[in-house]
Amino acid sequence: MELPNNIDSKFRYILISAKRARQLQSGVRPLVQTQTKRATKIAQQEVSAGLIPFEIVEVKPENDSD
Repeated sequence: MELPNNIDSKFRYILISAKRARQLQSGVRPLVQTQTKRATKIAQQEVSAGLIPFEIVEVKPENDSD
């Protein structure tokens, strides 16, 4: 699997695509024109095209004594 340039791992790609697929299944309009009706495939195409913004948030441990 070829990852888009802005995504650092397969795991992150899957998480972003799955969340977008759920949005599409709930009625959100696709951002790409495609022949397929499958939300998962549409979501993967959108993520690969860089159309889905995401933010990586670093979580600090609660008991950090800095």
